[in-house]
Amino acid sequence: MTKQRSNGKTAKWGKPLLATVVALSLLPLQAPAYAAPSDTNVRVGLFLNLGSTYKQTTSKITLTPETAAAVGLKKDAGYVKWFSVAAGSTAVFALDGPKVKLGESSDLQAISGLAGKLKSGSDKLSVYKINRNGQDVYQLYTGPYASDKAASDAAARLASNASVKSLGALSPKATGSFSLTAGSYASLSDATAALQKALDAGLDGTIAFSASSTGKAVYAVRIGEESSAAARDLLKSSAAVQLKGAALSETDNAAASAVLRADAAADLKGGSATPLYLLTLGVDDRIWVDGSSDGGIRVDERSKRSYRGDLEIGLYGGSLYLVNELPMEQYLYSVVGSEVPSSWPEESLKAQAVAARSYAAVQTQTTTKFKVADVVDSTLSQAYNGISSESKTVNAAVDETAGELLEQNGKPIEALFSSNAGGMTSDPVEVWNSGGSNLFSSVPSEADSAASANLKRWYHVALPSGTVGYVREDNVTDKGIDVTGVRKMTVTAKSTKVRQLPQIQSGVKELAQLNPGDEALVLDVVKESSAFEWIRGPYTSAQLLAALKGRTSTPLPATIQTIQISQRGPSGRVTELKINGTKVDVKYPDMFRSALNGLPSTLFDVVSADIYNAVPSQLTVPAGQTGMTPAQLKIGATAKSAGLSRTMAAVGTDTSTVASSAGFFFVGRGNGHGLGLSQWGAKGLADEGETYKDILLHYYNNVELVKE
Repeated sequence: MTKQRSNGKTAKWGKPLLATVVALSLLPLQAPAYAAPSDTNVRVGLFLNLGSTYKQTTSKITLTPETAAAVGLKKDAGYVKWFSVAAGSTAVFALDGPKVKLGESSDLQAISGLAGKLKSGSDKLSVYKINRNGQDVYQLYTGPYASDKAASDAAARLASNASVKSLGALSPKATGSFSLTAGSYASLSDATAALQKALDAGLDGTIAFSASSTGKAVYAVRIGEESSAAARDLLKSSAAVQLKGAALSETDNAAASAVLRADAAADLKGGSATPLYLLTLGVDDRIWVDGSSDGGIRVDERSKRSYRGDLEIGLYGGSLYLVNELPMEQYLYSVVGSEVPSSWPEESLKAQAVAARSYAAVQTQTTTKFKVADVVDSTLSQAYNGISSESKTVNAAVDETAGELLEQNGKPIEALFSSNAGGMTSDPVEVWNSGGSNLFSSVPSEADSAASANLKRWYHVALPSGTVGYVREDNVTDKGIDVTGVRKMTVTAKSTKVRQLPQIQSGVKELAQLNPGDEALVLDVVKESSAFEWIRGPYTSAQLLAALKGRTSTPLPATIQTIQISQRGPSGRVTELKINGTKVDVKYPDMFRSALNGLPSTLFDVVSADIYNAVPSQLTVPAGQTGMTPAQLKIGATAKSAGLSRTMAAVGTDTSTVASSAGFFFVGRGNGHGLGLSQWGAKGLADEGETYKDILLHYYNNVELVKE
C-alpha cells in the first residue's frame, strides 16, 4: 500500500509546503493490519431506541423492495428463510401484543364508519381482512397495549362507547398470546389451506412463521388469541369439535414467530389488503430481509427512502429497531451525497469520501455506543439518506478512492468533519475541553468563505414606524448618504418583505412589507447568513433561559441582564460564558451551541439588541457596558451599524460584558463543531486547484493516507 503523511504542522495553508510533503512521503506497499474497508459491511441504525443515548422509534416498518427480497429468521446459529416479498409489493412488520377485538362484519361500510368515529380516540385502530366461506370479513381491533391488564381495561372502556354500542353485533374482547396450534406444515400453501378450514368453521385463526430445532421453516396454524390459559383451555374443547377432532396443542409463546395478518387499511380507501407480520422476538432473534446491491428497499417510515443492501428488524429497548447492513463503499455512495452537494468539485468529493470511510472504519472495528448498529443515519454519525443521495459524480469519487483511509500509528483515524470551520478549525479543548491531541488542532481555513461567495447582500434598515429588519439588495435602490450624514434606500419591488435576519426563513413571519417608493434608513449592509457567517436572534431572556434549562448545572437567574464571553480557545471559540457575572457550567464547551438556542457554532460574539437595532437618535451605550464607544456607533460616512460590521470584522475576539433589556443577538462564523475537515473549506480549496490528498493532509495532523 502507498502512504502519504501530514507533517503535523498547524501553519497557514501553503501550496509549496504541502506539495513537498506529499512528494517526499511516498512509502513502499504494505498489507494493512486491519480488515480492508472494501470487505467490511456497515450496520446503519435507521430506527433504534437507546434511551437518552439515541432514540428514533417507529411502531411499524413498511418495506417495498425494488427486486424480490427473501425474508426470514436470523439467529446467531444461522438463518431460516420464511417467504419472499415480490418486486414492487409491500410488507409491514410490527410487534405483536395484547389487543382488543371489537368484532367483525362483512359490511365494510359499517366497519369503516365505526373506525372513523373511533379514530380521534387514544386507541390505535387496525382492520384485518379474512375470508369465511367465500365471503370477505373485516375484523376491527384496537392496540396493541402495554400489558394484558391494559387491554382488559380498554375492552371495558370501549364496551361502553356509544359508537360501539350503535353496532349491537360488536362485543369488545381483550385478546392475548394464549393460542392453540392446529398443525405445523413444511409449506406456506399447505398451512394456508388448513387455516381456511378453521376460518370456515367460525374460528379465529392465523398463520405463524417460526423455525424448527433443526433450522427448518415452520408454518403453523394458530387458533384463538386468548388473554389467559383458562380461556385457551375452554377454546380447546370447542375448537376440537369444530375441527372434527383435529389435534390441538398449546402454542409455545417463547419461540420467535411472525403472525400473518391481512391489513385492510387500504380496503377502507378502495385499495387492497397488505400483508402484516406481527412479531414475537427475543434478544437473539432478528428478521432478516435479504436485499440487493442494485435494487433498493423502500422504507415508508423513513421518508420513503430506499436503501441498498439488507435490512434487519429486531427488538431492543422494548422497541422495534431497523438496521441497514451494506458494503462500505455502497454506504459511502449515500454518505458523501448526503453530506455535500454532488455538484461540488471532484477533489472535494474525494476528500469527503476518504474522511467518511476512515470515520466509518473506526466505528465498525470498535464497540459501538449504538449497540446493534455501527452508526446511525443522522449527523450524530454521518448523514445517510439511502439511494436518493447517490449520483454519478459522488459514486465516481468514492470508487476512485476505494480502500483509501487516513491512518495514525497504523490504525484508521476517526476523521471528524463539520460543515464550515468559519475560517479557523477548532482545537479539541474548544469542543470536548480536552487537549493533547496530535490529530486535531486549530488551523486556518480561509476557503470556508466559499459558502458566502455567491450570496446576496441584505440591507439592515430602520423603517419610519420604528421597525428594524432586513431587506434583500435586489428589492431596493441604495440612495447613498444625504447631507445630514444619513444613508437611505428606496424599495423597488412590490410586497418586499422586511425580515428579522438577513436570510429567508420558512415559517417565520416577516416584520413588515414595503412597496415601490417606500424609504428606509440604512443601518448596515451585510452578506446573507450562511454556514460561513451568520446572525441569530434576537433571543429574549426567557428564550435563553428555556434553552439553558437542563443543559447547565449552574442555577439560573430569573432574568438575564448581561452575557460575557469570559474565555475563548485557540481558534476564538467560546469555552467559558458568564451570565449576570456567574460562570455557566456545561459538560463540554461545544454544548454552548444547544444551550444558547441552537447556534450554528461556538465561534461567535454577543451583541445587545438595544444597540444592534438602534437608529441614530437612539444610539447610547447602556450603563456599565464596555467594548463599544459612541464613535463606533456612529451612522454616517462609513455606513457602519452598531452591530454586525463591528462584530464581523473580528469575530471571536470580544470578551466584553454585553447588557441588554431587549434581548441578545449572536453574530458568528462557522457551522458545526469545527474539528478536522471543513466541508466548505475543502470545496473552496478544490476550487483553487488543490487535490484531495492536499486537502486531507491540511486538516488532519500526523496522519498517513493509506491505499489498500
